Amino acid sequence: MAPQAATLIYLRDRSVEMLKKDLILKNPLRAWEPDTGHNTATPRLGLVVAPRGAGKTAVLVQFALDSVLRGDRVIHVSIGQSLEKTKAWYEDLFQELSRSYKLEHVGEVHSEIAANRLIMTFNTGSFSPAKLEERLKDLIEQDIFHPQCMVIDGFSFENAGEAQVRSLRELVHERQLHAWFSGVPEVKEPRVSALGVPAPCDRFEELF
Repeated sequence: MAPQAATLIYLRDRSVEMLKKDLILKNPLRAWEPDTGHNTATPRLGLVVAPRGAGKTAVLVQFALDSVLRGDRVIHVSIGQSLEKTKAWYEDLFQELSRSYKLEHVGEVHSEIAANRLIMTFNTGSFSPAKLEERLKDLIEQDIFHPQCMVIDGFSFENAGEAQVRSLRELVHERQLHAWFSGVPEVKEPRVSALGVPAPCDRFEELF
């Protein structure tokens, strides 16, 4: 019987992998454990609805960080927020996790997160599914970035029509992405669908 090739385990790499697993297990999301779609090949769409200032961006960034730590590449679409401010969300939340659990080897994990996360910004009035598709196509076809997950923060469901939201859904499915959106509930018209989705997002609940 031919001798088996030796398997080398580099302690530094092992420490980094253990740290990533530790961050996954200690992520506050574990208290909720949403179905991020990570364990299924079928593209999934999720929606986080809360009033302005309630922490929707922080939740989406948590989803993105968790996906990257699990081995996925994430594209963060930020509408109406600058690149610097969006990056600051990631820095603040990652540093908070590191401090809270007194983690070591955070530098390597931090670098990996930066390499596997891409932030794409749009002005509030310039976003459209067609422009998003064009940018995604360029990134993928030029072999710059191949995402498995996407978060879209700042999309206006109030001003959106069904065709626009359906186009985003088709884009997510065509690109085989798992996606999370943020939405703001209507204050003047607090109606809620039978499934509990508040206006104006209730008009599109069947697409999620």
